[in-house]
Amino acid sequence: MKFIKMLCEGKEIKNERAQDNSVFRVIGSWKEGPTKQTDPPTIRVDDQYPEKKYPEGEISEYMNENSFRTSSAEHKQNDHLMENTIQNLRKAAECHRQVRKWVQSYVKPGMKLIDICEKLEDLNRYLVNENGLEAGIAFPTGCSLNNIAAHFSPNPGDDHLVLGYNDVCKLDFGTHINGRIIDSAFTIAFNPTYDPLLTAVKEATNAGVKEAGIDARVGEIGGIIQEVMESYEVEIKNKIYPVKPIRNLFGHSIAPYKIHSNKSVPMVKSDDNDKMEEGELYAIETFGSTGRGYIYEEGECSHYMKDFDVGSVLLRHAGAKRLLKHINENYSTLAFCRRWLDRAGETSYLRNLRHLVNAGVINEYPPLVDSPGSYIAQFEHTLLLRPTCKEVLSKGDDY
Repeated sequence: MKFIKMLCEGKEIKNERAQDNSVFRVIGSWKEGPTKQTDPPTIRVDDQYPEKKYPEGEISEYMNENSFRTSSAEHKQNDHLMENTIQNLRKAAECHRQVRKWVQSYVKPGMKLIDICEKLEDLNRYLVNENGLEAGIAFPTGCSLNNIAAHFSPNPGDDHLVLGYNDVCKLDFGTHINGRIIDSAFTIAFNPTYDPLLTAVKEATNAGVKEAGIDARVGEIGGIIQEVMESYEVEIKNKIYPVKPIRNLFGHSIAPYKIHSNKSVPMVKSDDNDKMEEGELYAIETFGSTGRGYIYEEGECSHYMKDFDVGSVLLRHAGAKRLLKHINENYSTLAFCRRWLDRAGETSYLRNLRHLVNAGVINEYPPLVDSPGSYIAQFEHTLLLRPTCKEVLSKGDDY
């Protein structure tokens, strides 16, 4: 209740869906219409939908050789068998939409990155009704500036990092219900100079989403993404830069409690003939850069994740054992960050965390960066290849 009191203090509670996002230009404004949420948000998603039937995403019927799926009795039955998974994903997606709508109402130049992330995560926890491994945040909020593509989240004590008018900021966060993950991201920029960069990446992501489907080959999807993105250029300080897809970053399939599963979706044409299949969940994400279009790891690590395939490991260090117990109970194989360990009351954990990394139990994911002085934008959606149709779960008025 303390969080809700903080949101409501000194503000009028209005039931109003419309929101003007024109300050961001490339991110769409939220349209007028019915809503079950207050402004600011105070009602958990479950309380908005007591019958546990959550809003569907953007539905696209399959075309050509898969068009029969729409009316097939067999595939309708298979769709029905997925109902629990679909509703879990829709709930997570509705939480994601409502969280990002609120974030878009408050983020502005001069804010500390750590404040942006912690306000976002507090609401995410509240709206999804966080409950251990049954519901919660799927991974740390990415708040990556300029030439940092991904995997940056402020660490404890990073109070000096501030969002500026001339920054390009990627906000990447996730929500899960019973390990069913919604992974979706958008880019904010206040300076109109970067509009072509953001537009290129948003349109490339939309093209990838459009082409995704049962039997689609991931290498061909990458070629379509590349073609769209490379059709743009951006002028920065009187110099023209082509927008380049980042060749060594990928979209990915998602499995329960496993953000990066066994299939990848490139941003450039490739000979990868892997096909998308019925029932698979994908994050279609693209990154466009004014730099080399190739990223490498650099900087202090904030993202960590237990190795999904790690077996039994003998740990002799008592502190490392205690920390691993906390990780297993609260994150399992979902990603986490140092801020969350602080929040949970863990102390003197850096040595124990290092012990787990060295033992191969926990993997580090440092920031991913392109060349200094470059700018990177990102947009991402999560979609489900249902037996009867494709559902873009994370779609909203904003992107």
